[in-house]
Parts: sequence; C-alpha cells; structure tokens
Amino acid sequence: MTRPNRSLEAAVIRRARGRCEYCHFPEATSELPFHLDHIVAEKHRGPTTSANLAWACFSCNLCKGPNVAGMDPLTGKLTRLFHPRRDVWSEHFNWDGIWLRGKTAVGRTTIAVLAVNSADSLAVREALRDEGLFNP
Repeated sequence: MTRPNRSLEAAVIRRARGRCEYCHFPEATSELPFHLDHIVAEKHRGPTTSANLAWACFSCNLCKGPNVAGMDPLTGKLTRLFHPRRDVWSEHFNWDGIWLRGKTAVGRTTIAVLAVNSADSLAVREALRDEGLFNP
C-alpha cells in the first residue's frame, strides 16, 4: 500500500470519529488495530487520497480486501459495496440489537462480504453491550 503522509492519515482517522467506517465498531473497544483502507484498492487504480481512504476495523479490512462488489444475499445479483465517501451509512444499514441489518442491496452485500455478523463479531458485540461499552 502506498503510505499516505501523516497529515492525510490523521485526517482520515479524525473523520471516522473513532469507529470503523463500514461496521461502525468503536475503535476504543477493539483489541486489534484499525487500518487505513483503500475503498477502491490500489490494484484497481484506487488512489491514496482522502476521497478513497476509510478507517476500518481489522475484521472489515481483512474481509473486504480488494473487493468493490459482491452478491446480494437476497437477490443473488452482483452489487457494489458500501462506499464511505459517497454513501450515507444510515441509508444502507440499521442496528437490530447486536445485529447489523442491511436496508438496501448495497447494505446487505456489504454485510455479507465483510462478514459483519459473523459468530465472532456477534459474540464480541454482545459482550461489549453487556459491559455497557457498545450501544449502537
């Protein structure tokens, strides 16, 4: 990954306001470091610019990889992933307790590709909720 300068990295982190820009997991409760994610991967000619960088939790970053699309689990159609710079999070997602639900094809596909509701993620969110540290 092309390393952004420190001021660009700091701006991306500030903009994220302490949470993953995909699943909204709070960074303060994460045991694993967050990462700068190229929304459109460099291998797909995504630039290292503010408009193409997102602050992502380890899990979302690992699962997303270079993907920009996936299959909507409801319709089976190829659908683009959520783009944190172009899309409004609340238009595509909503919380149902510890479950993140997709309100649109983009939301459902992003949740599926990024494995946002994996058993491990649900267990972590449930434990944090029970400790009063996660209240979506």
